[in-house]
Amino acid sequence: MATNTINGNTETAQPNNIASAKQSLPPAKTVDSQSVLRRLQSELMALMMSGDSGISAFPEEDNIFFWKGTITGSKDTVFEATEYKLSLSFPNDYPFKPPKVKFETTCFHPNVDVHGNICLDILQDKWSSAYDVRTILLSIQSLLGGNNLKILFMNSVLPCFVFCSHFLFLHDLEPNISSPLNPQAAQLWSNQEDYRKMVEKLYKSAN
Repeated sequence: MATNTINGNTETAQPNNIASAKQSLPPAKTVDSQSVLRRLQSELMALMMSGDSGISAFPEEDNIFFWKGTITGSKDTVFEATEYKLSLSFPNDYPFKPPKVKFETTCFHPNVDVHGNICLDILQDKWSSAYDVRTILLSIQSLLGGNNLKILFMNSVLPCFVFCSHFLFLHDLEPNISSPLNPQAAQLWSNQEDYRKMVEKLYKSAN
């Protein structure tokens, strides 16, 4: 690296390779649309073959980037016998970015707001390209009080590091009542009987 002295002031000359590196940034990562299409088709087949209880999803006839899903509340939980519709919208750079998932059926839960938006780590900062639609649906079902997420891990074909990282944040699937999206649901959560009655009331009124 060279220095030049002009009128008593010393300037440091940048090598050409450093200067050019500053001027040209690496291009943004792009995903081929056909690879996304193949990925979603593969996930659909895996979901259909899984035989998991209480979850399903299928793309719209003319748009594989938009799916409609269904989750049934697990037995022996406050959501037992309830069925919730969801929408899943996949970005063009999936699976490097998570899909946008919303409840279309009113869901009374601390982690779900009045518009159906869901606060779930794997749909935000803990998303991994190794996850898929099945992971998402089972995680949301687990958020509602089910145990199917453990079944996912026991039968997981995910890499070991992903498998282990799942267990590190299993506790995050407990409802967040300290900073909830639905404060009323958070207040009632500690009283499961009253909570169950509210779930039934709102579910029946919405259906």
